[in-house]
Amino acid sequence: MNRKSKIHEKYYRVGIDIGGTFTDIVLLSDDGKIFTKKVSSTPEEYSYGAVKGLEMLIKENNLSFKNAKEVVHATTVATNTVLEGKGAKTALITTKGFRDILEFRRVRFPELYNLQYNKPLPLVQRRNRFEVNERIDAKGLINKSLNTNELSSLARKINKLKIEAVAICFLHSYLNPVHENKVKKILSEMLSPEIFLCTSNEILPEIREYERTSTTVVNAYLGPVIRNYLGKFSKRLCDIGISAPSYVMQSSGGQMLFKSAMKCPAYLLESGPAAGVIAAGELAKQKDIKEIITLDIGGTTAKTALIENFEPKRTSEYEVGSGINLSSKLTRGAGYAVKLPFIDISEIGAGGGSIVWFDDGNLLKVGPKSAGSSPGPIAYNKGGKEITLTDANIVLGFLNSNFLLGGSMKIDGKLSELAINKISKKISLNIYETANGILKIAIGNMVRAVKSVTTYQGKDPRNFTMVVYGGNGSLLATAIADDLKITEILVPNNSGVLSALGLLYANPTYEKVRSFQVLLDNLSTSKLINVFDKLILSAKSEFPKDKKNINKFKENLFLDLRYLGQAYEISVKVNINHLSNIEKIKNLFHLEHEKLYSNSSPSESVELVNVRVSVSLIRKNMFNIEEKSKYLEPASERYIYFPKPHGRKKGKVFNGRDELGNRKLFGPSIIEEYDTTIIIPNNWYALIDDYKNIILRKAQ
Repeated sequence: MNRKSKIHEKYYRVGIDIGGTFTDIVLLSDDGKIFTKKVSSTPEEYSYGAVKGLEMLIKENNLSFKNAKEVVHATTVATNTVLEGKGAKTALITTKGFRDILEFRRVRFPELYNLQYNKPLPLVQRRNRFEVNERIDAKGLINKSLNTNELSSLARKINKLKIEAVAICFLHSYLNPVHENKVKKILSEMLSPEIFLCTSNEILPEIREYERTSTTVVNAYLGPVIRNYLGKFSKRLCDIGISAPSYVMQSSGGQMLFKSAMKCPAYLLESGPAAGVIAAGELAKQKDIKEIITLDIGGTTAKTALIENFEPKRTSEYEVGSGINLSSKLTRGAGYAVKLPFIDISEIGAGGGSIVWFDDGNLLKVGPKSAGSSPGPIAYNKGGKEITLTDANIVLGFLNSNFLLGGSMKIDGKLSELAINKISKKISLNIYETANGILKIAIGNMVRAVKSVTTYQGKDPRNFTMVVYGGNGSLLATAIADDLKITEILVPNNSGVLSALGLLYANPTYEKVRSFQVLLDNLSTSKLINVFDKLILSAKSEFPKDKKNINKFKENLFLDLRYLGQAYEISVKVNINHLSNIEKIKNLFHLEHEKLYSNSSPSESVELVNVRVSVSLIRKNMFNIEEKSKYLEPASERYIYFPKPHGRKKGKVFNGRDELGNRKLFGPSIIEEYDTTIIIPNNWYALIDDYKNIILRKAQ
C-alpha cells in the first residue's frame, strides 16, 4: 500500500464554527496535534459546507472517520432566524387576562428621545395568543383549577391556523408547574408530533412574567428550525461515517448535546461568539494575564468581550433581534428579552465582508450589511459588485492580492483596485487615501464595540491586553489598539480558527434554576441545601450515562440576592461550606454589590430570589506545541500603505510565525498564515512566546 494512503488510527475530537463568510474546522488528536481547515460557508444549507469541509480535512490527513470521539459545533442559525424573522409560526397559551404581555413588554426604549421609535412586533401575532381560564397565586397555590374542556377547541384552532410551535406560559408556574405540564401533556396527544411544544417551567422557572414569557416564546419560535437544522447536521455526519456524540455550544460557554439543544434552542443564541471567548480565557490562564479584552473579527461582524481574573463577564439580561448588540447593560428594549445565561458580548456589523456605500447625504459608510461568502468581496471574482473592507485591505497591501488561505483560494486584487479607483475620483482622493478612509470608518465602528465593554462601563482599556482572533482580527488589531491607547496585543496560535478551537476547550455544561424567595434571616439552611441537591441531580441527569464520569463533575452554586425592596438581583457565587453560614452569604452579597455599584448597605435586609447551579463535565485537553524554528529571512516584500507621515513603503512578508524566531520583528512587516494575516505597523514590533503566540507591543 502507498505510504500516503495509510490511514492513521489516532482518535480525535472535532470543532466546527460556522460564520457568515467562512466555516472553521479544527481536529484535535489524542496526542495533542491540531489540524485546521477554513472553507466558504454555504448559507443555503450551512451543514452541507461544514460537513463537506470536515470530510476533506479528515481525508487530507489520512484519518479514520470512525475514530472521531465527538463533534462540537457553534452556529449562528438561532440568532439569524430571529433577526431575519424566519422562525416557526408560533402560538402562545397563557393565563386568562395575560394575552397581551408580549405587547406591554418593559418600559424601556433604546432611543429615548426618538418619538417615532417603533418597538419590534411580537413573535406571536395577537390572533395566535390564547387564554386559558386557570390561576395559580404568588405562593404557588391553585386559585382556579385548569378547565381541561377548553383544550379540545384550542387544539382544533391550532391545527386550523397551521401553527408549528406552541409556547405555554402561565402566571406563577415557576412555583407550581402543574397546569403547564398538564396542558402540554394533553396537547401532545391531540396535536401532530411535528408541532414543537415547550413550557416556561422547562425553559425559565423563575420570577418575572414578561421575561419568562418572552424567553419561552423565543424558544418555541426557534424550536422547529433548530430541530430541523441539527437533524440534518447529524444525518450528514452519519453519511460520512461519523457516529460520535454531537454537542453544540451554548451562549454561556458550555456545551450541550444535540438532543438537549433541540428542546432548548434559546440557549444557542450566542453559540458562535462564546467559543472564542472561552479559548481566550484558557489562554489568559496559560499566560497568567488577569485582564483581557477579546476581539473577534470575521467576515461579517466584530465581537468583543471582557475577561477579568480569568473569567469572562456573564449576564442573564439579553435581547435578541435588536440587530447590533452593544453589551447587555447598555441597550435594552430594542429586541426580545431572553433571560438565560450568556457571556456578555458586544457585537457590531463590521468585518472583512462589510459593504462600502454612500448614504443620502453622500457620506461614505462601511457596514453593517455584508457581502458574505457569496458573492463575497469583489476580489473573490464570484460576481460581487459592491466594494468591501477586504477590497480596501488588498489595495492597502495588508492582504495578498493573489490568494488567501495559504494559496488554496485564488483572488484577483486588480478587481479591487479598479473598483476603489472609481469611488476615489468621486471623493477627490487617491486610491490609497480612499482605501485608508474605508479602513478608518470600519475601525471607528469596531472601537465603539470595544468601548461598550470597557470605557462605557468604567474600565480603562489601557490596563488590558487585547487578544485578537478571527480571520481579520490580527489584520486590524494595531489600528484599533492605537485608537484605544492599548500597548499589548496577543495573537494566539491558530488565531484565525480560535473559535473552533475554543469549542474543544469548553466543557459540557447544564444549568438549572429554581425560584426560592425568602429573607436570608428567615432562611432554612437545610431547605436550601435540599434545593441545591435536587438541582445538581437534575443537571447531572442531562449528561450521557457513563460510570467514568462520576468523579469528573464540577458544580458551581449561585444565589440570586437583592436588598429588600430592590427590583433586580445579583447572582453571587457560593460554595457548599457557605450554605450553613448566613452571615457569610450576606457579606459575599455586600461585597458584590459594592463591586458592581460602588455602594452597599450592610444594615439592610437581604432577600434570596433564585437558587441556581451550573454542572460541568471536566475534561483535560492536550495541545502539542511544536518547537519554534530558527529565524529565517522574509519570503518576499510588498508595498504597504499607512496614513501620513508614513505613506506607502515596502514591508517584509513572512510565511507564518515559524519564521519569526527568537528576535523582535519591527514594522512595517506582515506575517501571512493559512487562517489569518498579521500586520505590524511602523511603530510596533512582534515577538513569539513559548506557546507560539505572537505578542505585538507598541515601540517606545
